[in-house]
Order: sequence, then structure tokens, then C-alpha cells
Amino acid sequence: MIGFFKKLKYKYIWQVIIYERLTEPIHLNLLSLPIFFLGSVRLKTEFDLIVRQHNAYSILKCADRAKSVGVKTVSIIEFGVASGAGLMNMSRIAARVSKETGVSFKIYGFDTGKGMPPPKDWRDHPDLYQEGDFEMDVDALRKALPQNTKLIIGNISETVDVFLENLNPKEPIGFVVIDVDYYSSAKDVLRVLQCDPETYLPISIIYLDDINLESHNSYCGELLAIQEFNAENKFRKIEHDRFLENSRLFKRANWIKHIYQFHVLDHPIRCGIGKTGKKKILKNPYLG
Repeated sequence: MIGFFKKLKYKYIWQVIIYERLTEPIHLNLLSLPIFFLGSVRLKTEFDLIVRQHNAYSILKCADRAKSVGVKTVSIIEFGVASGAGLMNMSRIAARVSKETGVSFKIYGFDTGKGMPPPKDWRDHPDLYQEGDFEMDVDALRKALPQNTKLIIGNISETVDVFLENLNPKEPIGFVVIDVDYYSSAKDVLRVLQCDPETYLPISIIYLDDINLESHNSYCGELLAIQEFNAENKFRKIEHDRFLENSRLFKRANWIKHIYQFHVLDHPIRCGIGKTGKKKILKNPYLG
């Protein structure tokens, strides 16, 4: 709650309130007031009342999916930590979701620690980003992070493989934030999705941060990396969550368009033929 009021000093927050929130039905906004002060984490997530709504939705959804397949601990990752505000937000939301669902989280943040590397070519959007952008105070951030949140410093191309080698298979990856801006960096990040199928939940959530500016397109940056990943991997596919908007109360929120689903088609749960349980039967109301 305190974090929300602190954010009101920023101009972009007021733009979000005016263009996304106040254009929604008035009865939903009125219902939001008591829920903001008294609602559960799940109810506040449904009403988009938690700061960084995409994290709240994704972490809660991740916990629900983990419970459905008997997983007690899930790993969530942010690639591109910068100042660390997003990583700390994920940690706080995860703690609240754990209390509500019983699912625990291991949280990892990947970053160079010294800002962005130089862009390699036009696919890295050099018109938008440059070397040294988004520098981090590594020591201060490490001291502020809770015990279940780890900062992994170094070039992502070198740290991802080491991370996967040491990842506990009982703590599968369920949510990944990709906020690395560059095409070349996104290509390195996506290597984290090419390990053994049990390394992931059968369906995980991907949040693509850098896809919303006018210069962003499917031939540069994170979107190009996703397109190539799908072409190169037979059993791993990343698709936009096309119907998420239909299931949300507040449909004009920008974050909805950033949510993608990572489908692990070779996961044992998804490729076990004849193991779907009780036979499904549809009733026909037109037959007496």
C-alpha cells in the first residue's frame, strides 16, 4: 500500500490512472476502494490493485499452476534488474502469495551490474538504448534483498548455463521477466528455456518488457528473439496470451499485452498419451 502512494509522485502513474483505470466502468472502480484496503492478495490481483500488476498476476498464476501439478517451490527470474525495483517488488509479492497459497518461491535476478553492454547492430535498437544504460548499485541491492532472492552478476551468456546446471529440479521455473532491451541479450536469455522439460512448469509465464514503444517491432529486439526461438525449437513455444484480456476485469491495462505463455510441449504431463484421467462426456440438453 505504501509503495502505491509513493508512486503517485510520478507523472506516468497518473497517465496510467487516467487512460487505463478511469476509462473502465465506474462500478468496478468503486468496488476497488474497499478491496484496496481490506481485500486478499488474490482479490487485489483480480482488481489490479498491487503495484506492478504483471508481477502480481504472474506470480499468483504461477503458484496456482504449481499446486495443480504438486510442485511446492517455484523459481522465478528477472533478466535485466537495473536498479532492482522490479526484483524487490517480485520478492514482496512472492512472500504475500506464499502466505495465501502455501507455494514457496526462489527468486533470481540476472544483470551485468554495470549497465547495458554496447549494442551489436540495428537489431539491438541502438536508437533507443546505449552502453552503460541502467547501471546498478550492486552492494546496496544485495543488502536489501531477502534470503530467497539471489542476484546473479555477469554477462548473461556466461551465467545462464551455470545457473541451469545448479537449478534444483524440484524447484522448476514458472515465471520469467525479460527486460534486457537488446535482441542479442534476449537471444542469450532464451537459452534458459532450453533445458530438460522437468526444469519448468508445463506452462510458464513470460513477461516481455520492451515491446511497447513505436520503434519496437518483430524484426528487432525481444520480439525477433522470440520469433527465432519458436522457429528453432520443436517442443518449446512462446505465444502471446491472446485471451488473457477476456478474463480480466480491467481490460485496458497495458501489462496484459506483455504477457506470453511458454509451452513445454515435451513435458511429461503434456505428452503422456492416454493419461488424462476420467473420460470426459458432454451432455446434450436437446436430448430428453
